[in-house]
Amino acid sequence: MRGLLWLVWRQHRVAFVVLLALMVAGGVYMAVLRGRMSGFLDSHHIAGCSLISLDPHCAGTQNAVDAFRASYGSQLRLAEMLLMALPFLVGIFIGAPLLARELESGTHKLVLTQSVGPLRWLAAKIALPAAAAVVTSAALAAVFMWLWQVGGEEVSGSYWYSTTAYGSLGPVPVAQCLLGLAVGTLAGLLLRRTVVSMAVTLGVMGAVSLALQQLRPYLMAPTTVVFRGNESQQLKDTSWFLEQGHLTGTGSRMPTGLCAADPSYESCLRSHNVVASYVDQHPVSHHWQLAWTESGIVLVLAVVATVIAFRVMKRRHG
Repeated sequence: MRGLLWLVWRQHRVAFVVLLALMVAGGVYMAVLRGRMSGFLDSHHIAGCSLISLDPHCAGTQNAVDAFRASYGSQLRLAEMLLMALPFLVGIFIGAPLLARELESGTHKLVLTQSVGPLRWLAAKIALPAAAAVVTSAALAAVFMWLWQVGGEEVSGSYWYSTTAYGSLGPVPVAQCLLGLAVGTLAGLLLRRTVVSMAVTLGVMGAVSLALQQLRPYLMAPTTVVFRGNESQQLKDTSWFLEQGHLTGTGSRMPTGLCAADPSYESCLRSHNVVASYVDQHPVSHHWQLAWTESGIVLVLAVVATVIAFRVMKRRHG
């Protein structure tokens, strides 16, 4: 590295080294955990089993599954929380101080008096941290996927649609890290105060995360399963339940509590021409489409924040 990239590395090398250490430590932790979980599953023959399972090979394994969750459930959650927290850490401790620290202390004036334009300086300031964030988050997400494929879902109870598992699998944490960096950089540029920028970045990232959690079920159309007569309304544990209700003969939907207070439940249903029940759900096959769609939305937000940062830099510093 030479020129601006070397300068950015020198200025933020501590943060980059911390990211590298986090990637190595997290990767080793998850690899060791995978080995232990795999050994437990093999020795107790409970792969694919849950606390309540209809699979014949899982008969009599409830105690073993419960012991597995007690031994490894919290450790798996710790790995999930690491990946959930990574975008916040990148935004708060790398993105927010990236420009705010220099603008606050006035050291940016020295750089901009050299033969370096403000936009080129901003591009260099963003490029290296973005590359470090992508490499770190992608590596940790890949190792977590390798871990989760062994002990996730039924045995651990950490299903793909849970908030922590979903935020740790696939492209979601990578896109979130880029958004955290973009939001932090923009906040630092606008506010020019490091601590204030860090606080604003935390608030914005928290608000975006909550909004995405609310939006997530509607990123693609769910699958509707219809149960007629006395069919058992049993979904797979890996299915993300969204809504259930009654279907009339004309195909209209009615709420499940329609006849709950009526003493003659069956007669009440017949009087409303109820012929079946339905459940809206996302099967596990929807996971990747949902994840890539959400990641695309997050990346668009990151690009918007970055474009705004370049426009503000150009307006203020020419």
